[in-house]
Amino acid sequence: MFCCFSHAQDEEGGVEDSHFDPGYEPDWAVISTVKKDRPPTVLCVSSGEWAFSLPLSELYSLRRARFSLGRNFMVLTSRGGDPLPPLHFHGLHQKVPVDARLFLAFPNDSGDVSPSFDRLQLLDDGSDLVSRFIHDPYATTFGGFSKVTNFFRALCTKRNFSLLKPWTQGSLSVCVQGVELGPRPEVTRGRPLDQWDELLDPEGRVLDPQRVKELVFRGGVSPALRKEVWKFLLGFYPWSSTRQQRDDILRVKTDEYFRMKVQWKSVSEEQEMRNSLLRGYRNLIERDVSRTDRNNTFFSGSDNPGLTLLHDGLMTYCMYNFDLGYVQGMSDLLAPLLFVTQNEVESFWCLTGFMELVHQNFEESQEAMKKQLLQLSLLLRALDPELCDFLDSQDSGSLCFCFRWLLIWFKREFSFEDILTLWEVMWSRLPCENFHLLVACSILESQRGELIGSDHDFNTILKHINELTMKLDLHTVLCGAEAIYLQLAACKVRLLPIGGATVDQIKPSVVQMTGFNAFVILT
Repeated sequence: MFCCFSHAQDEEGGVEDSHFDPGYEPDWAVISTVKKDRPPTVLCVSSGEWAFSLPLSELYSLRRARFSLGRNFMVLTSRGGDPLPPLHFHGLHQKVPVDARLFLAFPNDSGDVSPSFDRLQLLDDGSDLVSRFIHDPYATTFGGFSKVTNFFRALCTKRNFSLLKPWTQGSLSVCVQGVELGPRPEVTRGRPLDQWDELLDPEGRVLDPQRVKELVFRGGVSPALRKEVWKFLLGFYPWSSTRQQRDDILRVKTDEYFRMKVQWKSVSEEQEMRNSLLRGYRNLIERDVSRTDRNNTFFSGSDNPGLTLLHDGLMTYCMYNFDLGYVQGMSDLLAPLLFVTQNEVESFWCLTGFMELVHQNFEESQEAMKKQLLQLSLLLRALDPELCDFLDSQDSGSLCFCFRWLLIWFKREFSFEDILTLWEVMWSRLPCENFHLLVACSILESQRGELIGSDHDFNTILKHINELTMKLDLHTVLCGAEAIYLQLAACKVRLLPIGGATVDQIKPSVVQMTGFNAFVILT
């Protein structure tokens, strides 16, 4: 396998000094300690340009570093000990100077680049990226690079991909497309939904479900109405159902619930000894129930009936969904539902509706969680490249410290009362399917002042994020998340000006990101 790079001549026809010393510590390094005597292969090209190709087996180190002004560059060192010519990268958020060595490449159809990095499937083998990197940084790093290379090779070979001629002859080709973010608007929240009957027709149908969702998104639901409204938000009752139909639904669902409950209640101890799966679920549920929201009066005390209801609901869910069963964290989802409905049957069916939204979070492969973390990283890089660069420099760019946030929808980050409001806002599915990712972005951006310019490393960043629990202001976070949405919704993708040349082709190219139109960013 080879690393092949094209390097430009300077304006006088010479080449840049290959013996490059950055003079300071790089941001990170991938180093192989195995040495070989074979010198690197340098390939010269006769058409006024030169390039070098280096077998990966001859690569000793790879360093990513940055000048004080923020420009990124990469230095490769061969096993012979000599550094190869530095490879410079210009960030999209920086002004690119006039340079005769630049090509500007863009697709005729903006949809050509829409797959973005989602299609690269960097985590497609089901293993954990961090553990793979620690085990074998060399293979993991260049495995990812190869996918990026293949992506752009496939993109550039499409028939409808055009290449503009450079201003003067040169050898460095650059494809630039980015996002121009406008100002972030001010956002104000509304009052909680506190009137219900006036939203129903004489037979009890909801007159305008979309209007109800908008009111819930804007201000949440008053505590007195949650027991009723949540059953609509979570799909237990259809929006078009009448009062009579809802009574019928409750009767049918009650019978169905207790039939499933009898299934596990009737299993004898002797039978359970031969059913390791059910026995494992029971042990895990009993352990989690004993430590879920114990500060809440509904679940406090040793003989609290609320604990029994929580246990029974989770055990019955194992009968409802054999494939998934019980996974740690699901008790955090049921507890607030049980607290609000004060009813075992209704809380169970609300849980099934909630799990329809998040069940993939609990699947063993964790593909959904990996995808969401990748999406969160892409969004954050569009919103705050400087914060992303800092997190990358501290080995925190994977945002693994956000895993718990996304898994149980911030359940342990806010107070119990605040989480009731946050969940009902997100259940409205407004203004986009992935609003919880924007909530996460809002929290991270609120901490940029504490993180950037500090002495934080990976461990202290993790510690700081964990210590945010119960210290976040929900109103501020929701306003920030909605403002981010409005900023992105008004954003336009355009070709960046190169060397002072104005490119007026502005296209609304977006990539579908699980219900949210996130913008294509190629860096």
